[in-house]
Amino acid sequence: MRARSDTPILFLTVLGEESDVVMGLEMGADDYITKPFRLRELLSRVRTVLRRAGGEEKDEISVEGLTVHVKQAKATKNGIEIPLTALEYRILLALAINRGQLLTRGRLLEDIWDIDGDFVNDNTLTVYIKRLREKIEDDPQNPVLIRTVRGLGYRMGE
Repeated sequence: MRARSDTPILFLTVLGEESDVVMGLEMGADDYITKPFRLRELLSRVRTVLRRAGGEEKDEISVEGLTVHVKQAKATKNGIEIPLTALEYRILLALAINRGQLLTRGRLLEDIWDIDGDFVNDNTLTVYIKRLREKIEDDPQNPVLIRTVRGLGYRMGE
């Protein structure tokens, strides 16, 4: 990938042996982080990699009247703040960052794994998506912002 692109590469993995880290960095990674990780440290490392690459982290991500304010860790719809739990915000942020792309249920579960080690299971994800839709959709029964891709996962926007 490094030969074709200047896109920053950050490894986030459970493989923490020195040989794994060295191999990842020699393969072209800009940073290598092992699980479990601390969320603030991860965000700081991502910002650092983006800064070095000349990329900038977006302060806001907007999709059809919904705005995720990344640095303030909040969301607004048509200018009105939406009260979100930490888990709802993490789901929304993952979907917004990857807007237009399918996020599998497995990928979302990995993204929202509770920092305290409490596993978020498949049924819990369904409940949180439902609650999130109730907060952000004009008509939660016919969602426009968070769409279900049957049997696969979810997509935000088109």
